[in-house]
Amino acid sequence: MATETANATRTADSVRPGGRRPGGGAGAFWRYWTASTVSRLGDQVTTVALPLIAVVTLHASAFEVGLITGAAYVAWLLIGLPAGVLVRRLPLRGTQVAMDLIRAVAVASVPVAAAIGVLGLPQLVVVALVIGFASVVFDVGNSTFLPTVVPKEQLTSRNSLVSGSIAATDLAGPSLGGVLVQLLGGAASMLLDSVSYLASAALLGSLPRAEQPAAGPAGGAGMREQIREGWRFVTRHPVIRPCVAGATAVNFVCGALMTLTPVFLVRTLGAPAAAVGALMATGGLGSLLGAAATPRLVARIGSGRAVCWAAAVATGFALLLPAAGSGWGALVFAVGNAGFSAGVVVFSIVTRTHRQTQTPPELLSRVMATVRFVSWGAIPVGALAAGATAAAWGPRTALLLFALSSVLSPAVLLAGPVRRMRELV
Repeated sequence: MATETANATRTADSVRPGGRRPGGGAGAFWRYWTASTVSRLGDQVTTVALPLIAVVTLHASAFEVGLITGAAYVAWLLIGLPAGVLVRRLPLRGTQVAMDLIRAVAVASVPVAAAIGVLGLPQLVVVALVIGFASVVFDVGNSTFLPTVVPKEQLTSRNSLVSGSIAATDLAGPSLGGVLVQLLGGAASMLLDSVSYLASAALLGSLPRAEQPAAGPAGGAGMREQIREGWRFVTRHPVIRPCVAGATAVNFVCGALMTLTPVFLVRTLGAPAAAVGALMATGGLGSLLGAAATPRLVARIGSGRAVCWAAAVATGFALLLPAAGSGWGALVFAVGNAGFSAGVVVFSIVTRTHRQTQTPPELLSRVMATVRFVSWGAIPVGALAAGATAAAWGPRTALLLFALSSVLSPAVLLAGPVRRMRELV
């Protein structure tokens, strides 16, 4: 949780330390950035549309909504670790394009099924599952791709820019999705996501072929040994290990919120689809503010302190979510959602940049896969647990319990060496 703005300019003459020129110059980064942004905008429309189709059209229960969310992220538990090795072995650019095309077809199947009157909950779960598997491979590759087009000294600013654009789409996408669902219906609105994947595939296909890191001593090792190398690096690293633990705790809560938010807003607060989109979009506003503040915050208080403060701030705002009411009382949810997202995105930017700069290049894809296997693997667990809790005690009580559990993230960080570090090194 998961998941980016300093405007450091990069010229075509920039080179990596040691004289190696990043692939494709500034134009390659901007095509990479545009592909990610366009695809993410479509994703955010689907983030609103898919659960609303389940809740409003198919009258799904909270647990069934949890199944859809869980299906979208369970792939991290099933193939998260092998994905790091696969990305290292396969042509990086071609793999990214293929994953975009697979996701485009899966998303397009929803409006097609709706048009012929055969759409049901099982198809939504399968679509979420297919998108999830393709996204695992794509996201691991994407994290590996960025350092091939950006010099090491610009990774923080470029990661902040990418996170900033993600935050902007998180702000615009749900609002757009809510309006489209209200005007066109949930299934038809998902066509935008399918088109966005096709646009992303075209842009990524135009990038220069990415350099894969040298194989190093493990080049001839089998997949199991290569996975173990990535796992050992993460679990033995004094900074990455507690940061992954903190991320896992916060992603457990994020998974719960993905399930509970549409159910809570529609059934407890009685919000219409457009209002649901607007309230979910406040998370994007918070992410945008957090991403914009990250470079300045890190410069002022240091990356180590920034991580600890970000986790604590996220927890404080999460506690506002279950206090929201109908009408103007929904603004409490908006404030809590924005503040929680701001804290999470600062945490994400700082820890991701640390991994990208401190991990040996030949291990990077496996380290990224290991981190996401552990931390993103908590998302489907949180989603399913939230669905079951809401079914037993209601959405508001479930929201309170999971907001309280968010305290585990800052607790893990403050219990380890990170709390004594001004800078993560």
